[in-house]
Formats: sequence, structure tokens, C-alpha cells
Amino acid sequence: MTAPAAPDRTDRDSAYLPDFCRAEAVLVIVLVAVLLAIVLALAGHSGRGDFWMELARTAIYLLWTGLLCAAVLCRGRPWLERRPQRESSLLALALIVGTVAVVSEATWWLGRWWEGRIGATSGVFPTRHWAFLLPNLGIAAIVGALLLRYFYVAHEWRRSVEVEARSRVHALQARIRPHFLFNSLNTIAALTRSEPARAEEAIEDLADLFRFSLSESRPQVTLREELEVARLYQRIEQLRLGERLEVRWRVAEVPSQAIVPSLMLQPLLENAIGHGIEPLPDGGTVSIVGHCTDDEVVIEISNPVSPTARSVRSGNRMALDNIRQRLELAFPGRARVDVADGGDEYRVTLRFPAVLDANAAKLARW
Repeated sequence: MTAPAAPDRTDRDSAYLPDFCRAEAVLVIVLVAVLLAIVLALAGHSGRGDFWMELARTAIYLLWTGLLCAAVLCRGRPWLERRPQRESSLLALALIVGTVAVVSEATWWLGRWWEGRIGATSGVFPTRHWAFLLPNLGIAAIVGALLLRYFYVAHEWRRSVEVEARSRVHALQARIRPHFLFNSLNTIAALTRSEPARAEEAIEDLADLFRFSLSESRPQVTLREELEVARLYQRIEQLRLGERLEVRWRVAEVPSQAIVPSLMLQPLLENAIGHGIEPLPDGGTVSIVGHCTDDEVVIEISNPVSPTARSVRSGNRMALDNIRQRLELAFPGRARVDVADGGDEYRVTLRFPAVLDANAAKLARW
């Protein structure tokens, strides 16, 4: 017996309905209901009667109807998402029209019961059954279709923005990887004849590095993984520079499950070593300090600078621009890269929000 076919991936991805249990989607429905109440009150106002009473009556009816539609779509969203896009759209529209039909019918019968109780016409409830029900169903179908179309266009726009952002991230990462690979291979080549054992160790570290860094499916990683990549790169450079290189890590206070763009720290460490430590005859110390304040992660990378390396230091700009762009794509308007040149010291400060990886956080709690 063959297993049942899995749902088409494109059908699941095409589920554009928002989560109507969230405040944002409910707010859209409330705004549509209020605007529709104003339009209907203006269209039905003939100059006789109280306009504000008519507006209040229409707004109350539409707000309750809209909120009930949101509740129905909230409960039915998991069921709708398992169906193809066209089918889920028609079913969602049917749910909206059906909810309006139930509310309209309930309003009609409530009016009949109330007027029978008081023995007079209230002036609040409708007096003609079909003249009240059929226009409501027509308005529900038209407004519901327009609202679903709005959600679909908004979903497609967000998806196109995400695809463009991912492609930009991959392009920016592709500019770093060849440069990183060539530098690492040059380091290993320098050790092959003089210290083959260390060269073998460096090759193992490089294999671990590229097992992580060449994964195209992971444009973002946890800060713990990013720190591990930077430490692996330090070990490769340590084999080449020996005692001339010292790296001080003070990152115990940073949240290890925070999400960051991949290959963010390694290029900065590479620049600090290549443009700061290597030109110095006696070498020097690279300091990497991290802390978290007010849900913001701050990481500083500083290194001494040789006066003769100032013309070379312009090569840092490509890596810094690259990291700025990728941080902006990951955290629009909430991340910053600051550079401080103190003459004999060069410092780069990264600031970005402490957004935790959900899976990593669950594992940490477990």
C-alpha cells in the first residue's frame, strides 16, 4: 500500500491568511468595519432623522459582525491552511458570508422578540426581513473578497521582500567566503613544510569551519555558533603567528542563543589580525568584549595599529559595509556598526537586538 501523498509545499506556502487571533489582524477588521459604517451611514442619510444615531447603530452592528468573523477565521485558520490557495480563499469567503448571515438573522429575530415584548416599533431593529438580510450578504461578499485580496497582496509583498533580502544576504556572504578561504589556505600552505603536524591540525579546523560557514541554508546562526567560528579562525592564525598573536575573549555575558547573521565576527577578527597585529614586529593583543544591556547585544573588537598600516586599513571598509548591510537586513533600523579610530587603536562596535532563537531557547530550558 502506498503512503498518502504529502501536501504540496507550494499550497502550504501560499496560505496567506493572517492570524486573526492577533491584534494586528483584528485591528484591520475593526478599521474596515468603522469605515464601512461611515460610508453606509452617509449613503443612507437623507437629511431627515438623526445621522449620528444611524451611524452608531450601523457601527455597533458592523463591529460585532467583524469581530465574530475574526473569531471564526481565527478558529478555522489551521483548517484553511491545509487546503490549496483557491479553495482556502473560497472557504474563507464562505465563512465570512455565513457568519454575516447568522448575525443578520439573529438580529432580525431579536428585533421581533424585543418589539413584541414592548408592544411597539423600536426604531433600532430592521423591520423588513429580506430587505435587511440580502443587502447584508451582498456587502459581506464584496467587502470580504476585497479584504481577502488585501491580505493576499500584503502576503505576496512580504514574501517578495523576504526573498530579495535572502538573495542579498547570500550575495553578501559570497563576497566574504572566497577571501576567507584563500587566506586560510595560505596559512596552511605556510605551515605544510615547516610544521606538518600543525598544518594537519589547521586543516581539521578549516574543515570544521567550512562545514559551518558554507551552509547556504543558514543565513542566520546563534551567537554561540558565530563565536565558535571566530575561535576556530583564531586557532588557524595562532598556528601561523605564534606568540605574536594574543586574543582576549570576554563574552561570557552575551546571550548565546541570540540570532546573528553568519560570518559576522570572523571577518572583523581577520581584519584585526591582518591589518592590526601582523604588521607589528612584536605582534599584539586583539580584545573581544561582549555584554547585553536593555535587550541589546554589544560586541567590541579592538586591536593595536601600526602607523605604517594606515594605508592598508582601508581594506576594512568592504567587510564593515558588508556586515552593516547584513545586520540591517536582519534587524531593520535596530542594528548599528560603529568604528572608533584612536590613532594607536582601532575599535569596531556591533549593536543589535537580543532576538533569541526559539529552538535553542527550548533546548536550553530543557
